[in-house]
Amino acid sequence: MLLSAILILSANLPSGAADWPHWRGPSLNGSTDEQGLPDSWSLTDNVRWTAPLPGPSAATPIISNGKVFISSTVKGSPDLLALCFDARTGRELWRRKLGESNRQAPRNTMATPSPATDGRRVGFLYGSGQFAGLDFDGNILWQRNIETEYGNISCKFGYGSSPLMHDGRLLVFIQRREKAWREPMNKEPLDSFLLAVNPATGENLWKHQRITDALDESLDSYASPIVYENAGRAEIILIGADHVTAHEPKTGRELWRYGYATEKSTRWRLIPSTVTGGELIFGVQPRGENQLFALKSGGSGTLSREHVAWTFEGPTPDVCTPLYYRGNLYVLDGVERRAVVTCFEPQTGRVKWQGTIGGNAPWRASLTAADGKIYCISENAQAIVLAANDDELKVLSRIDMQDGPVQASVAIADGRLFIRTAGKLFCIGK
Repeated sequence: MLLSAILILSANLPSGAADWPHWRGPSLNGSTDEQGLPDSWSLTDNVRWTAPLPGPSAATPIISNGKVFISSTVKGSPDLLALCFDARTGRELWRRKLGESNRQAPRNTMATPSPATDGRRVGFLYGSGQFAGLDFDGNILWQRNIETEYGNISCKFGYGSSPLMHDGRLLVFIQRREKAWREPMNKEPLDSFLLAVNPATGENLWKHQRITDALDESLDSYASPIVYENAGRAEIILIGADHVTAHEPKTGRELWRYGYATEKSTRWRLIPSTVTGGELIFGVQPRGENQLFALKSGGSGTLSREHVAWTFEGPTPDVCTPLYYRGNLYVLDGVERRAVVTCFEPQTGRVKWQGTIGGNAPWRASLTAADGKIYCISENAQAIVLAANDDELKVLSRIDMQDGPVQASVAIADGRLFIRTAGKLFCIGK
């Protein structure tokens, strides 16, 4: 009887099932090794389940150990929630109110940062500064407020950086101007910093002040920290305020920095995070200023232009973080009516192909990929599936999810897609 039960359970589990513990996936590059994923669906076909959500949010779902965690607002209420669903059935397992905020931000909410997990605990962070650690059963392990402790964290368009779990540390990146954009105002200059806390207790492990020469709005960064491991050295990579910096995970100490600003501007706020692959670190200049750059790894101190492997002058993102998948770099310039996708050879910057995906709304979600397919969804909830190949832009399908606005990226785990629209959480699978 026991053997029969085990065999039945095994048959129901997808092969090669893996978690999606961070908004950029298990490798922090937008991809995973999942197989057997659909290349098309509808509002009924290949839909395993849907679950209602209490309000809109740009937070991408994260998935671990058969559970889906997501941050959310509540429509018509200031409440900020953490929710957990059964990844297999869509049943809501628990919800916890972790804060309140009536703050408004253009095209944004206070529940934009995605959660992060180490497989045992989940860190939730909100634009109001509310910060909490929960276990998988929904028990609140600790709570604190970053804004109360360190001053107003809201960037002009609402704080959007997602936390990162790495090697027993929960990392938070706060990059902002010295004078707050809105209430609560500050008398003393605000600092920017990378913070590491104990995910079990919420206590500070270290706090590293990040100093740059950026001006005014150029000090705002919405990018998330990522970890880059190369040649036996782990680095926490940050981008924003005119610089890319790398930090030692144990102390926060700065290892190197590169200044990407070719000239000083007061408007160069930065949204896309960096991505790494093939011993290179890829970043884009702010506001879609048409430059993608690749940095050589292994540097120290202040890097010069000699550390730049290559640059690309062409359509680059204002919002979308690039994707590294199967030895290719994919970049989406999601501006409405243009929406250009470019596939690069990462080592040289050679363009393998380029094409437009159209749509009648901007694409603010980032590309994600698995099983030879690339997934994205536009702000007006039109999902698209592309073939991940070296030869051409090939659209496999377009699906109208009919529930915008959408800014969260598509998460991939357990042989399925998890898509967050304005009012629903979809699980898509064959």
